[in-house]
Amino acid sequence: HLSFCLSGFLQALTFFIILLFIVVIFLKLYNDQKLTGQNLQILLGETVSVSQKNVCPGNHIGFFVQSGAANVVPPKICVNNKALGTVLNNADAGINIVVVNGDRHHETGFCRIQTDPDADVCVAEVEPLIEFLKNIEMGSVVLMAVFDEGSKKLNEEARTLISDLGSSVIHSLGYRDNWVFVGGKGTTGKSNFEKVNDDSKNKYENWPEMVEMEGCIPKYV
Repeated sequence: HLSFCLSGFLQALTFFIILLFIVVIFLKLYNDQKLTGQNLQILLGETVSVSQKNVCPGNHIGFFVQSGAANVVPPKICVNNKALGTVLNNADAGINIVVVNGDRHHETGFCRIQTDPDADVCVAEVEPLIEFLKNIEMGSVVLMAVFDEGSKKLNEEARTLISDLGSSVIHSLGYRDNWVFVGGKGTTGKSNFEKVNDDSKNKYENWPEMVEMEGCIPKYV
């Protein structure tokens, strides 16, 4: 009788383990399908919800800009609750740029330049960035965020073009500085929306701390 009971217990235990395995596989497939659906929505231009504190007037856009953290966490640029960066998986090492032009705030230009020749990724030259900056339409809002390293291959022309957008920091931006900036093509004066890390607060083996900011800016500058 003992062997019969033990055999029945083992059969029940085996059945339970198999059932549990099937449930786990089902949940994994279900979650993968949900993720695939989300990715398809993103590709089709659906808005990804991003929580922003500021409520902006009708003639302004709300933004949230966050630099990367070390070479691990990508930056995030959000415009009117639409996210680029981590959510869309389209951020990369270097300077990440989003261009917004008036009511066409969902039509964004996106340019990356990887500036560290020692990095284990493809290295871009500075010329495409210069061309990109020159071709930005007058009146456009420009949002920038650094991930990993964004300064090493910037030449004087590139720095001046970014300075002309309203940056006060770009000429002194150093190796692996974390930096976020919002300015505009054709603006006069310097932008109030710019942050760079404080070296005294560096952590994680001297990597700079993440910097971020949010606010409202006119659709046209």
